[in-house]
Amino acid sequence: MLPLQAVLSSEQVGHIRTRLSNLPYRDGALSVGALAKEVKHNEQADLESEVTRELQAHVRETLAGNALFSLYARPVRWSRLLFARYGSGHEYGRHYDNWNKKADDEGRMRSDMSFTLFLADPDTYEGGELVLERPEGPLTVKMPAGSVFLYPTGVLHHVRPVTAGERHVCVGWIQSQIRNEDQRALLFDLDLVLANLPEGEPRLILAKSINSLLRMWGDV
Repeated sequence: MLPLQAVLSSEQVGHIRTRLSNLPYRDGALSVGALAKEVKHNEQADLESEVTRELQAHVRETLAGNALFSLYARPVRWSRLLFARYGSGHEYGRHYDNWNKKADDEGRMRSDMSFTLFLADPDTYEGGELVLERPEGPLTVKMPAGSVFLYPTGVLHHVRPVTAGERHVCVGWIQSQIRNEDQRALLFDLDLVLANLPEGEPRLILAKSINSLLRMWGDV
């Protein structure tokens, strides 16, 4: 799991929110299976709109261009991104994300990682926290606009009811070059160490070892 602050600038967030404000929204439960349909209560921007497709591409390119995001997730395929809003009384009950998603190239993809990109500041709405279930206890996430939270697909989670204001988010899924969560985390740590090593033999050996692990674990 990885929180990243200020992945989008306030100008980018404002641009996205302005474009979204002119789009029709539909019942979010229409985009999920039978189990999630019972607990999903929000609205989603029209996926077929040209504006939505432009915003999807903009968000995807921005996230892919963030060095830490790319190092952690190692994306090879992306789902279609969803722009959702939660008004007062909206929530998303306890659920898990499906392993198989429609990709942005219209095929199907394996979802290894899920992410929530926050498009509203926490002080503009009450409630609406993303809560992830972990063996060591629940993790509650509510980040500033422009921040993103990455987590393994399959983790049970829910969004608490919004009691005032509006929660705006973009959510999506990634098929990673590295399928296994522990292997992704190990490679991320090694890459961070590599970035801080001076030129020389230790740096070369570590880079070679990372390359060998990618060959061993990579799924492209």
